[in-house]
Amino acid sequence: MSRVHPIVSVTGSSGAGTTSVMRTFQQIFRREGINVAYVEGDSFHRFDRLAMKAEIVEAHARGEHTFSHFGPESNLFEELEDLFRTYSETGTGKVRKYLHDEKEAEPYGQEPGTFTPWEPIPDDTDVLFYEGLHGAIITDSVDVARHADLRIGVVPVINLEWIQKLHRDKVVRGYSSEAVADTILRRMPDYVNYICPQFSATDVNFQRVPVVDTSNPFIARSVPSPDESMLIIRFRDPHGIDFPYLLSMLHDSFMSRPNTIVCPGGKMDLAMQLVFTPMILRMVERRKAELVAL
Repeated sequence: MSRVHPIVSVTGSSGAGTTSVMRTFQQIFRREGINVAYVEGDSFHRFDRLAMKAEIVEAHARGEHTFSHFGPESNLFEELEDLFRTYSETGTGKVRKYLHDEKEAEPYGQEPGTFTPWEPIPDDTDVLFYEGLHGAIITDSVDVARHADLRIGVVPVINLEWIQKLHRDKVVRGYSSEAVADTILRRMPDYVNYICPQFSATDVNFQRVPVVDTSNPFIARSVPSPDESMLIIRFRDPHGIDFPYLLSMLHDSFMSRPNTIVCPGGKMDLAMQLVFTPMILRMVERRKAELVAL
């Protein structure tokens, strides 16, 4: 953790909705004039798209049917921790991009599903913002979580997460329901061992809970809308959180536990703005004070 070079880390599984959370933070950063280094978790996968497919085939041939993007064998955990550590100490570090589609790949003259070369982060950024699978990962050999100043978990209930993934992968990426279900099953051991434990290390968790029937996510025709959901906001340390203010601003909200607020799902963007804007401003003010002291 660093008062001079702070790190914000948003962690969630595939289909959890971390990209939507990133857009809210972009609004906060733009409004407050904060210069941010954005890092996508996909850029720390070990293999590009074609190589990952080949690794999965080889794993199946060996009788291993749980090889996935979630586990340590397919990710650069050490390099991710090194980035967080280096940025917190110096304000820079090495990053690259994973090019998801033709639109992203075209400016680089590369094929979709490949990585750009590693490049240094400019040394004039105020904050590093990470969004991906492993922003709070802790294993026997790495501890990424300890380097982040604000750790956020995006954790829909599992059936909703699966519905969101099914909808995205089928509609946007053209996969069949069977292929998506196979991926979900293959990832499950790594989901349990490497994704879920991170949400005990996060400072704030946002969990969307649908209030419509999602008992069979594999036949759902649409993703439950925010208005068909409730939002659970859990603070690891409630000290300093202005709960009366949040309750007054989030209409129809209530506290279910001393560190937990429940509000209508349609208010998720407003809730994030209310919760995180003061945290980001305090972070930036600490940074300015430290720079003046130096």
